[in-house]
Amino acid sequence: MYCSELGNQWHAARAEPSLAHLDAASAGRSSRAVIATITKHLERESEWGAYVAAADEADALAAGRRALASLVGHTPEELSFRDSARTSLRALLNMWVLPMSPTVWVAKNEFGPNLAEFERRDFAVRVLPDADVYGHVDVDSLENMLQFDQPDFIHVCHIGSASGVVQPVAEIVEVAHAVGVPVVVDMAQSVGHVPTVTGADIVYGTSRKWLTGPRGVGFVAVRADSLARTEVDSSDSFIAGQLGLGTAVAEVLEFGQQKVFRELAAIGETTRERLRGVGSWEVVEPNSEPSALVTLAPPPGWGVADLEAARDKLLETGILVTAADSWRAPLAGDQPHLRISPHLDVRPDQLDALAAAIRTMGY
Repeated sequence: MYCSELGNQWHAARAEPSLAHLDAASAGRSSRAVIATITKHLERESEWGAYVAAADEADALAAGRRALASLVGHTPEELSFRDSARTSLRALLNMWVLPMSPTVWVAKNEFGPNLAEFERRDFAVRVLPDADVYGHVDVDSLENMLQFDQPDFIHVCHIGSASGVVQPVAEIVEVAHAVGVPVVVDMAQSVGHVPTVTGADIVYGTSRKWLTGPRGVGFVAVRADSLARTEVDSSDSFIAGQLGLGTAVAEVLEFGQQKVFRELAAIGETTRERLRGVGSWEVVEPNSEPSALVTLAPPPGWGVADLEAARDKLLETGILVTAADSWRAPLAGDQPHLRISPHLDVRPDQLDALAAAIRTMGY
């Protein structure tokens, strides 16, 4: 039995999993329709050649582009495809004409590889103030900071890789735009997961996580009226993957995106409630955080090797989760976390099994 009727429908559209898949933040489970879309196009390419096959799917590609653009608050013309969120960021930074040693402001949940991209280009990085112990950006403090100093841009991970905290991106955009500062948003963990129409100048993300599209498809969108002066041209891309992504987005829209967002938020709350106080583990986020990405701090004295061993033990029992090392969010500290990210078809008994398993670890 699944948590809701929506969960039943989500499950019915997919192959039966061989384990409790609680790892959508790594890669969600694609539906049969997504897999069929990709397979059909690859066969079509083999029969007619890649360019003829792509031309035949022009209408479907355009429809998928429109659907994804609407989901992230951009127009289809503003959207370009790459093979991942990381390469989308690289393409953006390579094309953007910025001053020498530009300044970027980031939140504490900033993804470690993004920081590496900034460092490689000699960016000066400043960390935004927190509003609470969970790491939400303090928008009032940011607004005050912007009265005295402005970065070349603000970069925000809407949801980070090592925490389920949802940053107040729309509010950040509002105060930044008031003083002429562009905002770039990493939506790798948020698109298909939480509302992503934010007014940001530039957004980028990936197909394979909460949208449950194929691996190998990323995207970047630059508003035509952006404060950022840049263009990111499309490169040769994975057409079958784009078609699969279009099918995945269409499924989310058919279910009702707001309904999906509410259900995932409820699943996150249920998961945190079920795991809070279990054994010596500590739930990192507040129960009411509106995301389904849940992280647990391990028992005192545990290191990365201990956490990876726990992940492996869970996998042996048929539960798939991630051992999230501190490199994912180095500004937030050096504590690794166990990351649980159930999608719509999680079952209560799977959460019970997870709780029972981790209860035995750490004493």
